[in-house]
Amino acid sequence: MLENETVLAVRLKPGQEDRLRAGHLWVFSNEIAKVEGSGAPGALAQVFTAGGESLGIAFYHPNSLIAARMLSAKVEAVDAAFFHKRLSAALAYRQRVCPGETSFRLAFGESDGLPGLVADRYGDCIVLQIFSAGMEARLPMIETALKELLDPRGIFLKNDHRQRSLEGLPGECRLLSGVVPERAAISEGGLSFLAPMGEGQKTGHYFDQRDNRAFLRPAFSGRTVLDLYCYTGAFAVNAAKSGAKAVLAIDSSRPAVELARENARLNGVEGLVDCDEADAEAVLESFAAGRQPFQPDMILLDPPSFVPSKKHLPKALRSYSKLNSLALKALPPGGLLATSTCSHHVGREAFMDMLRFAQAKARKPARLVALRGQAADHPVLLAMPETEYLHFALLEVI
Repeated sequence: MLENETVLAVRLKPGQEDRLRAGHLWVFSNEIAKVEGSGAPGALAQVFTAGGESLGIAFYHPNSLIAARMLSAKVEAVDAAFFHKRLSAALAYRQRVCPGETSFRLAFGESDGLPGLVADRYGDCIVLQIFSAGMEARLPMIETALKELLDPRGIFLKNDHRQRSLEGLPGECRLLSGVVPERAAISEGGLSFLAPMGEGQKTGHYFDQRDNRAFLRPAFSGRTVLDLYCYTGAFAVNAAKSGAKAVLAIDSSRPAVELARENARLNGVEGLVDCDEADAEAVLESFAAGRQPFQPDMILLDPPSFVPSKKHLPKALRSYSKLNSLALKALPPGGLLATSTCSHHVGREAFMDMLRFAQAKARKPARLVALRGQAADHPVLLAMPETEYLHFALLEVI
């Protein structure tokens, strides 16, 4: 707890406790009957049923739709020892599911009992993203725990996500402590990558696709690959190192394309990977219409999230469907499409329905080879569907 912190009492309306008892960690503002006491956003609160039974402690925010984020089913101190224990358990889990790796998602918010905190490890450096006022107020405790566990060379705060505004938090990107390089040199699955630390998307590297990149390695052999939304080239490099005949990697961001080229050189496949700055949808339309000098027989489609909020879901699904339809049109029989969405607003069934619609629109029969999700270092909390956000499918045109 913070020094001299008063714990509020949050009392639920009748019948609102079942989801929390099942393990969900969010209390929504319309589920609360009353709050006793006052405190700054992110203050600690003990949550009670309408009948007075304690459900545990949470971060409370009076102005957020997610009014309380559960921390523990028991009443315990939220101090430096609390964060050390939670982060230690998170690290031990990653060491089990990512054996031998030193770069991975170290903490994934609610899935690690740390609501509103994301921590990515880049070798001897750490990048933090904070999404809740409760975590923001306890940043010094988090920093101390990370230093005790990993003794990092540097910790960088990349707090530029729009989600912070929902908790009244400003955007900022700054060095928290130590020294971090402009680009971190990391290893993943035996390959080497440079990841931008202060700029770029997410925290610099898409760790969430780690397992899917490894899964696709056998499928790349002998293929001509079109990698769309390539970012820093992790899929493209994997394809080239796994026997692809040629890889064309496309992204609309010039810095991303330049870094993808550098990552190809770093792994000795610059002669196989051609990186271009272009709009992915326009490129797909060109390939689907047969206006390109070659035809890919494998397409990687990993677009950014088109769903900033639930109200944008119908429009986003139409956009995803259009992209996937164009990709299927561009593939010959036997061609492979590896496609993803990365928003928790797109559930697995919605993802599959979108692919079915895209296939029908393209008039290209396809079989589902595999249906997968995010990497193991982004664990899904069974009671919280919101923690499952990445859906990945491998389709074969028949």
